[in-house]
Amino acid sequence: MAKKKSTRKAAKATKKKAAAPKKKTGAAAKKKAKAGKKEPAKKQSGKKKAAARTVKKKRPSKSVSAILGRARVAATAELDQFFVKDYEARQVFTFLGVKSLKELETYSPDEIIEKLTGPMVQTVTRIRKALALQNRCLKGDQKFAAQVKQQMQAALKH
Repeated sequence: MAKKKSTRKAAKATKKKAAAPKKKTGAAAKKKAKAGKKEPAKKQSGKKKAAARTVKKKRPSKSVSAILGRARVAATAELDQFFVKDYEARQVFTFLGVKSLKELETYSPDEIIEKLTGPMVQTVTRIRKALALQNRCLKGDQKFAAQVKQQMQAALKH
């Protein structure tokens, strides 16, 4: 019986030796693999090589819905219904020629301000020129009136 016990122990020992250790995966295994490998030193040549271009990968920008959350109003909603109590806002929408939220969202705030104020600036400029032709000016606008008069006189001489 003693022989049988010793053979069983030997068989168990060989089974333990045969089992290969499990490979580690993940960041820890990669760090160990890099630490274990040593790269030979590179020889420097007399010629300089052109630097390789590195192209940065563009991160996908977060969508509006990811930042603000789910929209509470449909994009096809009419602006007149959404801004019932805001008369000035409805006038802006009429001026821009938009009727839905989706159309309005195509404009940036600066674009809207520029489109709204552009005609006003042009109108004020026309007023200033008309006053200058009559030898008149707005408060603190004498330099502009003098320039316009000089331009008109120079145009008449040619």
